Amino acid sequence: MKVLISDNLSSKGVDILKKAGLEVDVKTGMTTDELRECIGLYSGLIIRSGTKVSADIIDAAKNLKVIGRAGSGLDNVDKNAASKKGIVVMNTPGGNTVTTAEHTIALLFSVARLIPQATSSMKSARWEKKKFMGVELFNKTLGILGLGNIGSQVAKKAQGLEMNVIAHDPFLSEERARSLGIRKVSLDELFERSDFISIHSPLTKETEGLINTEHIAKMKDGVRIINCARGGIVNEQDLFDALKTGKIAGAALDVFCKEPPDPSNPLLTLDNLVCTPHLGASTEEAQENVATAVAEQVVDYLMYGTIRNAVNFPSIPSDQVARLQPYINLAEKLGGFASQIFENGATEITIEFRGEAARINSAPLAIAAIKGFLTPILLETVNFVNAPYIAKERGISVKEVKSDDAGDYNSMIALRIRARDNESYLAGTLFSKKDPRIVLIDNFEVEISPEGEMLLIYNNDKPGVIGNIGSLLGKNKINIARMHFGRESAGGMAISVVSVDTKPSPDVIKQIRKLPNILSVKHIVL
Repeated sequence: MKVLISDNLSSKGVDILKKAGLEVDVKTGMTTDELRECIGLYSGLIIRSGTKVSADIIDAAKNLKVIGRAGSGLDNVDKNAASKKGIVVMNTPGGNTVTTAEHTIALLFSVARLIPQATSSMKSARWEKKKFMGVELFNKTLGILGLGNIGSQVAKKAQGLEMNVIAHDPFLSEERARSLGIRKVSLDELFERSDFISIHSPLTKETEGLINTEHIAKMKDGVRIINCARGGIVNEQDLFDALKTGKIAGAALDVFCKEPPDPSNPLLTLDNLVCTPHLGASTEEAQENVATAVAEQVVDYLMYGTIRNAVNFPSIPSDQVARLQPYINLAEKLGGFASQIFENGATEITIEFRGEAARINSAPLAIAAIKGFLTPILLETVNFVNAPYIAKERGISVKEVKSDDAGDYNSMIALRIRARDNESYLAGTLFSKKDPRIVLIDNFEVEISPEGEMLLIYNNDKPGVIGNIGSLLGKNKINIARMHFGRESAGGMAISVVSVDTKPSPDVIKQIRKLPNILSVKHIVL
C-alpha cells in the first residue's frame, strides 16, 4: 500500500511508515489539480493544515482508506464526504497540547508587557521606556473560553502565575471544573469579569464570530484578548474597532480568518496587536510528536485495522481492544442476522446493552450493530465509518439502552428492530467470553453460532419435521454442520436453524418450503 504525505512532516514519521512496509511518497506544495490527479494511487494520506481535502478530492480517491492529520484541526478536511465513502479521518489531538498552551502563555506575557513592540523599538535605535508601560498578571482574572486539553493546560500554568482563573465551556461539568480549581461561569459573566480572555474553543457555528461588537461591549474596559485557537472565532473588523478605541487594550493573535492574512488587513497596522504566524504547534518536540503519532496511527489502521483518534469513528484504546473485540463481533453478527430476518424497511433500531456489556465502551459496539444490519441490504459497501451516516440517510433512528440486568447471562446485547407494522427482537451473548451466540429470536430461546450458511425455518412443532429437513438436504448432497431448535410451547410454533457446509440453491429452499408443517424458510449468510 502507498501513503502520500502532502505537507511537511518530520522524517521520524516517514521512517515509521517505511519500516512498516508501506511505500511513501512525499509531495508537498501540490496544487488542487495535482492532488486530484494522483490521489487515486494511495491508500493513506497524511496532511497538516496546508492541504485542503475537499469533496472532489475525496471523490477522486478511489483507493483511499485513511486520512491522517498531523495535528488537531480538521477544518481543511470534508469529513462528511470522507465518512460517506468509508474513509477513516484521524488526527493527533494530544501531540501539540503543551506546545500550544506554552505559546498562549508567551502571548499572554507579550500582550501584558508589550515585549514585541519594545523589541522593535530597540532595534530601531530608540529607548522608549515610558512608552511601554505594562500590567502585571498577578491577581488578575483570566477567562478561558473552552476548557479542553489545551485550555486546561493554560489554566494550570496561569494558576502557577497566581492568576484567578474562570472558564466557560458548555460541555464542562461542575465536578471537572472543581477538580481543576476553576470556577465555571456563564459566557456573560466571563466577559464581565475577565482582565484577560484566552480562546481555546473549536470553530463551530456556535463559536464563529463569538468575539464581536455585542460581546465586546460586555467586557471590561482595557481587557486583553489572546487567540491561539481558530481565526473565525474573532470578528476581525470588530476587534480592530475595539483596539482602535482602547476598549480592548491589547490583543495577541496566532490565528486569522484567512491565513496568511492579507497584507492590507487593518489589524496589522495597530501597535497594540501582537501577532504570530500560527506558531501554536511550532516546536521541534511537537512536530516530532504529531509526526510519529500520525504515522503510527496510519500504520496501525492500514496494516492491522486498529483505529485510534478517528474523528468519524469511536477510538478504541489499545488496552481495550482485547476486551471489546468479542463484543464488537457479537454486535455485528446480531445486526447481520437481524437484517436478514426482518421483512420490512426498518425505521428504528434500539440497541440494548445488558450486564457486563452495559459497563464497557458501547460506542463501537453500536456502530458494529448498525454496520452488520446495513451490510446485507445495501449494494454499496458499508463499513464501521459510514454505517451511522447511511442509517441516518435512510431514515433509521438509532437508540441505545443500558441495564445491569442480563437475566441468566453475564452480558447480553439485544437489537429491537421496528417498522410501522412490524417488530423483531434478537439477543446474543458471549460463551467463554469470546464466542458469540444468538440466544433469543423474538419469543424463541435458541443457541445459535452465527456464522456461515444457515437456514432459519419456522415450522409447526410436529413429529417428523426435523427428519424431513435432514433427508431433503442429504438428497441434495448438502451436509449439516449444526442444528439449533426452539419452540414457544409443545405442539405450537417452533424454529429450526440449520447450519450447512455449502450454499443451498433456490430450488432446495423451495423444496423445503413444500415440506409438511413448514411455515417459512429464510437463507442467512454471515
